[in-house]
Amino acid sequence: MTDYKLLNEQLYALVHGVPHLVANLANASALLFEALDNINWAGFYLMHERKLVLGPFQGKTACIEIAVGRGVCGTAVAKDETQLVYDVHMFEGHIACDSASNSEIVIPLHKNGEVVGVLDIDSPLVGRFNDDDRNGLEEFAKILEKEVFK
Repeated sequence: MTDYKLLNEQLYALVHGVPHLVANLANASALLFEALDNINWAGFYLMHERKLVLGPFQGKTACIEIAVGRGVCGTAVAKDETQLVYDVHMFEGHIACDSASNSEIVIPLHKNGEVVGVLDIDSPLVGRFNDDDRNGLEEFAKILEKEVFK
């Protein structure tokens, strides 16, 4: 089980007072990739010209652009809510950037009340993510919103 209190304290220490978006997101994705068990991708997609564009991440190469409303990431933006997907193969419109991924969690990121990107984490295990992950990662996202996307 992930110690999200510790993970979120580590994130805050890494990004507090650092004014560099890409560097902060790169360190945040590295922190997640090292701290979370049974994941194969952790990173960010950022809004650019009304679509999601690949940002800093850890894992295999990934899709570069994702339309709002498409796949798990695009759905998180369109609905402006966390998507916790038990089995991505059962998610209508899932985009298979990595065929090894079987479950996923995507959390929208905000600046001034608007979605500016998403935190996306994939796992090769079906059912990898649960409500503890949702709560801990939503807090992780809030730290990024307050410290990085301000």
